[in-house]
Amino acid sequence: MFDLAALETSLADARCAGKLHYAPVTNSTNTDALEAARAGAPNWSVYFADEQLAGRGRSDHKWQSPAGEGLYVSILLRPNTPATTLPMLPLIAGLAAASAIKQISGLTVDLRWPNDLLIGPRKTGGILVEARTEADKVAYAVVGIGINVHQREFAAGLDTPATSLDLESKKSISRQDLLVALLKSLELEMRSYYVAHAFEMIPSAVEEASTWIRGKRVHVHGPQACTGLTAGLDWYGFLRVQTETGLVTVHTGGLRAAEDEPADIS
Repeated sequence: MFDLAALETSLADARCAGKLHYAPVTNSTNTDALEAARAGAPNWSVYFADEQLAGRGRSDHKWQSPAGEGLYVSILLRPNTPATTLPMLPLIAGLAAASAIKQISGLTVDLRWPNDLLIGPRKTGGILVEARTEADKVAYAVVGIGINVHQREFAAGLDTPATSLDLESKKSISRQDLLVALLKSLELEMRSYYVAHAFEMIPSAVEEASTWIRGKRVHVHGPQACTGLTAGLDWYGFLRVQTETGLVTVHTGGLRAAEDEPADIS
């Protein structure tokens, strides 16, 4: 369980101070944050839970959220920035999560575009950003982050093998400390979202934190399915893939290492 009073003290100087909302059990922290956003909740409201009954990732994938095992948190942002900046939010959240995990566990996270947190070949976390735009502006965005912390067993048949921070670090990682580090790191990373010259540096920062962004042979699954060599991010945060027929800019979809794909996929 979380020590809510200690959390408020640790985050007293953060933008989320006084706006923490904890539920022992909920269906989805992202759903809670979206409902709160529609009801007028303020910028930097945070919704987190000890257990999710219907946690989800991108493309309606289920996110296993057993009680007391992981960090399940959603942050409501009201940036009022151009809608074209939205693809940067999961990238910024990935940078924040990687930094927080490094601070608390000492582990290095690999960012798999657009939203996966990997340690080696195994997935330890994911990001789901859901937003509403009005008049070509981001009215609000909910940044959902799920991180496996204490888990030691995982569901069979996962697309990517899973792991947890405890398994990888060989020690027990504090979810409380991780939450504080994550919220502070996200606030720090978000500063670049609002400043033009800093915003332009986000793709290069993600590239430095990822082995997937440049020079990796991948298969893209989704509406822009293709196979090729990754060639960096464009200015908007979309992934470029050099295929046999030319350069493809991938706007949506997921990645797998091409060598992990069945031989009949091209």
